[in-house]
Amino acid sequence: MSKVEITVAERLKRLYELQQIDSELSDLETLKGELPMEVSDLEDEIAGLELRQSKVKANVDDLSDEINKYNAGIKDSEALIEKYKTQLDNVKNNREFEALTKEIELQTLEIQLVEKKIKELGITLDAKKEIFDGTNVRVTQRKKELDAKKAELDTIIAKTVKDEERLLKKSDKAAKGVEERFLKAYAKIRDNFPNKLAVVTVTRSSCGGCFNKIPPQTQLEIGLRKKIIVCEYCGRILVDEKILEVGNEPIVA
Repeated sequence: MSKVEITVAERLKRLYELQQIDSELSDLETLKGELPMEVSDLEDEIAGLELRQSKVKANVDDLSDEINKYNAGIKDSEALIEKYKTQLDNVKNNREFEALTKEIELQTLEIQLVEKKIKELGITLDAKKEIFDGTNVRVTQRKKELDAKKAELDTIIAKTVKDEERLLKKSDKAAKGVEERFLKAYAKIRDNFPNKLAVVTVTRSSCGGCFNKIPPQTQLEIGLRKKIIVCEYCGRILVDEKILEVGNEPIVA
């Protein structure tokens, strides 16, 4: 066997070994299921609800301050009315009487207008408080869900962390034996498929990734391991089932 043949065969073997390791890592991720995404989504939802809650709280505070100012204005008007009524007892002519009576009427009308505004603001305030309380309930519920999801995820991580660390080290070690251009191609192919399979064996004359039939001539070329061959249907790198039996001869670039 020529040195070129050894080089290609060894590259294919290392890529396939890397694929097997990364597949084990993917299996560990599968154990986590949708939990990482669910945790992230809940965290985003809670952040959005809390932001909304803070804005509604600011609205509630502003409305309460406005109502308090109007109530203070009513007290001022009532004090003026009492003052004018007292002055009525000491009027000296009709002109003074009419002027004081007019002021009492104006302050009474002002109180009526302000009370109407307070009533309108009160309706808006109640609606805002209802929104705030509803949002608060949702935040509490979502936080409980988040705690439960995190606890579940932490349990899975605790069970798999050692295996994951071991496999990550193996993956890094295996990747060091593969040239950068092949690693980039490998990573690009993996990203194209949900199952992250970039290097697959030809099993029962079919691609181990898309299961389409591989022509006999192509199968023969794959078995010779003289060049890297990809599936014409899915683009995955194809290797024969005995690829791991290739010796560990040094690669000659």
